[in-house]
Amino acid sequence: IYKLVDEAQNSKDISAEELHLIIQASLSRDEDMAYDQDSTDDARVDDSEDDDDLDASNEFTPISLRTRKGKIIPRGGNQQRYVKNVLTSDVSFGIGPAGTGKTYLAVACAVDMIERNEIERILLVRPAVEAGEKLGFLPGDLTQKIDPYLRPLYDALYEMLGFEKVGKMIERQIIEVAPLAYMRGRTLNNSFVILDEAQNTTPEQMKMFLTRLGFGSRAVITGDISQVDLPRGTKSGLAQALDILSGIDEIHITKFGSKDVVRHHLVQKIVEAYDIFDGEQLVIDEKRKQQRIAEQERKQAVANAASKL
Repeated sequence: IYKLVDEAQNSKDISAEELHLIIQASLSRDEDMAYDQDSTDDARVDDSEDDDDLDASNEFTPISLRTRKGKIIPRGGNQQRYVKNVLTSDVSFGIGPAGTGKTYLAVACAVDMIERNEIERILLVRPAVEAGEKLGFLPGDLTQKIDPYLRPLYDALYEMLGFEKVGKMIERQIIEVAPLAYMRGRTLNNSFVILDEAQNTTPEQMKMFLTRLGFGSRAVITGDISQVDLPRGTKSGLAQALDILSGIDEIHITKFGSKDVVRHHLVQKIVEAYDIFDGEQLVIDEKRKQQRIAEQERKQAVANAASKL
């Protein structure tokens, strides 16, 4: 702990979230070693789709990311695996609830790589339809309309690089923050591309995004498939992509849970409560579906019997 305090004091303008990540990484290290070992054992019997999340080395090897405002250390084994996958894979997914660090750590990886001159630019992309709002009903020009949707990405960049540095990099087009629609027709070379809130993409948009990847580039797709804001009846492009791409070895999928939440402690409890509710709702919906099918079959049987009279 004293070593962490010294490191925090020597880091200028360290944020509360960064300090929380550092301290939690230390405090939970012994727990994560046991958790990773148990997960490795469990991976032999669990479904194959979770193998990527459960497989871990027997030794906990911390990974730190370098930014201009200091180092960022992922919390726990799952975040460590996520960062490792992002840094070593051309395409990786981070799936889980709010507060698990999916977007924050992806941006940190991008900043780390551009600081080491491994990439030439960073592109942060989001679909511009969330929470039932449509751009046409928002005031202002296009830039003002989409700005609220992209604000979380700007905030992460400002925290890691500083306001002035980010402004200069945007002017030089080293950093680009844009709505997903702006990616159509482009080929992105030597770039680090992050698609945030990917659960709000359509299957066509997701395919369009994934096929933008060029030479020397990597893509990170983050989202929470339980928080889809698309119109009713529209399939999420993220959910479809997970089904289609899960069998490709070069694509890594990291799934987060309530254990990985690094926001206020109540957020973890809220996530767990909603997980329980969603599970119960699925059971209820399935029961209703079976009842409707049984009723339709009964009516069809009655109609068939009546037609024979």
